[in-house]
Amino acid sequence: MSLQLKSLTITDPFWAHYRELVRTEMIPYQWNVLNDNANITIEKERNDNSIPSEKSHAIENFKIAAGLKQGNHYGWVFQDSDVYKWLEAVAYSLSIHADTELQELADGVIDLIALAQEEDGYLNTYFSIEEPERRFKKLAESHELYCAGHFIEAAVAYYESTHNEKALTIACRLADCIDVHFGKEEHQIQGYDGHEEIELALTKLYSLTGEQRYLELSRYFLYERGTDTTFFARQQAADNGHKAVIEGMNHRPLEYYQAHQPILEQQTAEGHAVRLVYMCTAMADVALLAGDNAMLEACRRLWKNIINKRMYITGGIGSTVDGEAFTLDYDLPNDTMYCETCASIGLIFFAFNMLKNEARSEYADVLERALYNTAIGGMALDGKHFFYVNPLEVHPESSRHDPGKSHVKFTRPEWFGCACCPPNLARLLTSLHKYIYTVQADTNTIYTHLFMTHTTELEINDHPVQLEQITNLPWEGDVSIVTQMKQSTSFTLAIRLPYWAEHYSLLLNGNPIDADPINGYIHIDRIWHSNDKLELKLPMEIKEYTAHPLVRADIGKVAIGRGPFIYCAEEVDNGEHLHLVQLTQDQTYEYEFDEQLLGGVGTIKVEARKRNIEPEWEDVLYASKAPQTYTSTALRLIPYYCWANRQIGEMRVWLNKA
Repeated sequence: MSLQLKSLTITDPFWAHYRELVRTEMIPYQWNVLNDNANITIEKERNDNSIPSEKSHAIENFKIAAGLKQGNHYGWVFQDSDVYKWLEAVAYSLSIHADTELQELADGVIDLIALAQEEDGYLNTYFSIEEPERRFKKLAESHELYCAGHFIEAAVAYYESTHNEKALTIACRLADCIDVHFGKEEHQIQGYDGHEEIELALTKLYSLTGEQRYLELSRYFLYERGTDTTFFARQQAADNGHKAVIEGMNHRPLEYYQAHQPILEQQTAEGHAVRLVYMCTAMADVALLAGDNAMLEACRRLWKNIINKRMYITGGIGSTVDGEAFTLDYDLPNDTMYCETCASIGLIFFAFNMLKNEARSEYADVLERALYNTAIGGMALDGKHFFYVNPLEVHPESSRHDPGKSHVKFTRPEWFGCACCPPNLARLLTSLHKYIYTVQADTNTIYTHLFMTHTTELEINDHPVQLEQITNLPWEGDVSIVTQMKQSTSFTLAIRLPYWAEHYSLLLNGNPIDADPINGYIHIDRIWHSNDKLELKLPMEIKEYTAHPLVRADIGKVAIGRGPFIYCAEEVDNGEHLHLVQLTQDQTYEYEFDEQLLGGVGTIKVEARKRNIEPEWEDVLYASKAPQTYTSTALRLIPYYCWANRQIGEMRVWLNKA
């Protein structure tokens, strides 16, 4: 048996629009920002005076490191990664839409990076320009391997898209440099980077090149993490007398870096949320590629802790600004949360790599939840404004005046001092085609994880097969899949039943299919013919979701969802003081698609009541016998992803319920 995915073209109105937005707006805009040619305001993502926010300077840093310009490095020590993620987004975009001018621009960036690379393969503009003697000597802070990982990911994607060998050669030289310096031998550094990323990049480089050393190096970094809890401290002591690479990071606990225990012993998701899910993404890939069942079991354990106890209903993770981190089980505040855009993107990566190991719908459900809510909610509809933090409750005056909420923005900035999220979104959206299917070649099974209009070309037992999926999701729930082939072919098509559709119907050529799902997927195993038509009908019911009783922030509240979307209330539609709005027990919901609103969105209307602020409260803060009167109000809800695209105002996801 053999089964290969050959190509996939997304024509879905919703997602094709986003991918075109990346190509025509985000990629050119971000290029201008990286070159300091954009007339924009760069904001600090949180109240921290150490955040560099005057300019990007990212391309200029490479020119200085390459010897083409004179000057100093500016920006974070990981500023290079902004360029690398942009380059990766370009690679995916070129695979979708040929663009000679854009490819020449990207080739020029690769030429510049090649000039900045040192003779032994080392690549990092900060240390090459400012402190070459401190290479690999402050790994808790330096992000050297983090940046290396992002270039390797970009190089792999660029080679797969354009067959440009120069980028791949740079990546292999860089990986070889790291392989020389890190490992178990006495002369090597027996440690790891403070920010996971190199691990997942090395698995991609291995998959492309077949070079076993890269897989073994990834596995080494994962298994080394947390085994010597003095590693960072010893490097810090040896580096004494030098300035901090990043102010304040010396004092972070080991949990912040997931370095408090060996990875197989870690029971809960701890520390910096992005680092944790990047680590888990690599673990899941190594588990698959190396057949490492112990690592897969560790992935399952951390997954369950995140999804069952530490994830927001929008697929966001990270409950606190302090360390951009997880806190404890069920601690999910809505107005001081962090939920970094990159963290949800990392959760998508983790979910997909778990799907490659085992097709269970819970992974695809979370992938879909994070994608449709927090991920695309991290960008404005114009593709030029971005959220770093994705709150579920916003009161603009509190963000303005409460230092504890200064990180909670009520409008999307044009750019950030730490600009990891905008190019991360660009590379996610341009690579979206990679997340629709996984295949199990030994059983000729094609697993369908996401629903969007597209055409895919496959090769099954040396026979070409085309699958065309047609749907109006995320707004309507009918999905059809039509097969085209020259020769009838036997294979299994496994269709996910999403968490939001309790009831469904499935027809094959007009005849009902009655089959029990296996791990959330309906398996149709048959000899397929040309023009076979599979029809899946998913009811798009409006649902009230409640949180676990131990989630203190959400007691007495409900969140409203329809299909993959979670909805929210905005002040622009419903007036101020949204905390006074209360849903009743017997209300009915009405769904309406509004083509004129926010580029066309499905809205939900519901009759609610709003607590009045009675005259008796004038000059009174507390009262033992207070009147409580209500006024009926028509509440209008919009999908969470498109909030803050009109005017400044309050927003809430969790609504009071009588």
